[in-house]
Amino acid sequence: MPRIVKRFRQEPFEVKAGAESVWICGCGLSSNMPYCDGTHDITKDEDPKKLYWYDEDDTRHETADAFRGMKSEQS
Repeated sequence: MPRIVKRFRQEPFEVKAGAESVWICGCGLSSNMPYCDGTHDITKDEDPKKLYWYDEDDTRHETADAFRGMKSEQS
């Protein structure tokens, strides 16, 4: 089922499995979900007060926040 998800995290989560670390995507842009592939680097200079979406070429697009009050990590 398609969903719109607001994300505020710009880095992965580290999960330790024994002596090894696995990095889980936190930005939602990885092409290797649920694992981080480094794509979060394109989010580093986002303005936290703005809403963006990314196309298949990782091009950022700013959009009006028509989803104020949407359930998110910060609510």
